[in-house]
Amino acid sequence: MRLRVLQLGSPTGLYGAERWILALIKYLDPEKIETIVGVIKDDPHLEAPILAHAQGLGFKTVAIEAYGRFNVKAITLLRNYLKQENIHILHTHGYKQDLVGFWATRGVPTRIIATPHGWSKEPDLKLAIYEGLNRLVFLGLDKVVPLSRELYQGLTGIPGLKRKLRLIVNAVDLAEIDAVKEVPEVVAKKRKEGFFILGYIGQLIHRKGLDVLIKALAKPGLEECFLFIVGEGPLRAQLEQMAKDLGVFERVIFTGYRADRLNFLRGFDVFVLPSRLEGIPRCLMEAMGMGKPVVASNIEGVRDLIPKDGEGGLLFPVEDSNALSEKILLLKENKLLAKKLSEKARKIVAQNFSAERMAQEYQALYQEVWEKSSSR
Repeated sequence: MRLRVLQLGSPTGLYGAERWILALIKYLDPEKIETIVGVIKDDPHLEAPILAHAQGLGFKTVAIEAYGRFNVKAITLLRNYLKQENIHILHTHGYKQDLVGFWATRGVPTRIIATPHGWSKEPDLKLAIYEGLNRLVFLGLDKVVPLSRELYQGLTGIPGLKRKLRLIVNAVDLAEIDAVKEVPEVVAKKRKEGFFILGYIGQLIHRKGLDVLIKALAKPGLEECFLFIVGEGPLRAQLEQMAKDLGVFERVIFTGYRADRLNFLRGFDVFVLPSRLEGIPRCLMEAMGMGKPVVASNIEGVRDLIPKDGEGGLLFPVEDSNALSEKILLLKENKLLAKKLSEKARKIVAQNFSAERMAQEYQALYQEVWEKSSSR
């Protein structure tokens, strides 16, 4: 039986979770799984880039338009769509999608699976309430599929939830990575000027630790380093001011959101991820999959990719800007070490974190969940 699966993501950007969805659906067997990609559009000004990318890949898409922070109309609209389109599996990504999806699937045959992509490190009160409700809602879903061991372990403490958990480890699309050859002119220009190019790709939010990276750039020995921060987020102005205060603003470019982020990655000498909290970070997998030397904070999630310092990348203690600057300097001065780490990084991702492997596991799970519901 060919299952109809609706992937429900966020309309706000094209970051880790959205790119994860796109990597997954490319490798699902179209003879067994018919994929539709959707969003709950709560603001008329949102462009929902995931829909355009999914359409470019040949997939059907849908935007559930229910404007407002949390409009109950979204539940009714989504429920109607599930019934009209005979959706077998709703696969949700993010607390809002999980909550709306939970209520929308009440009383309809559609089964619901959620993949938590991570939690906020220091959420405000409103976000903390939403994320707390999200965890409780998991009890009413058919399966909850965290993408890292850390996320899995964090959910096992919820009474009654463990039987619904299934660990399917995060992955990246190596074919997409390998297809990228060109480097943006702005990066090539800085290299020609003699700079050693550092880079970060992702959201500009507190848990990503970009303040630690900017502080590291100001340390002695890194004067010949230039940093590209690729991505957007609420902390941009604050981080720009920090760079000015530390005297490194002339050696940092905040690019904002870039659809060609992988082209920027291709131009980096070192990829840096100074996060305070991660699942299995997609951006780090992409960098390792491209064979880039990487420096990352020594936290759970990161250690799923880099088991220990020197095994596919360099690790530094979280929040320690001095240690981070020392790791960057080591890679800058030791080209042989950088090459060795790059080769190991690519091997780790290719063997353990390919999108093909992830898609096979999800495809089996979709069929398992539907067959179980059909036999009731």
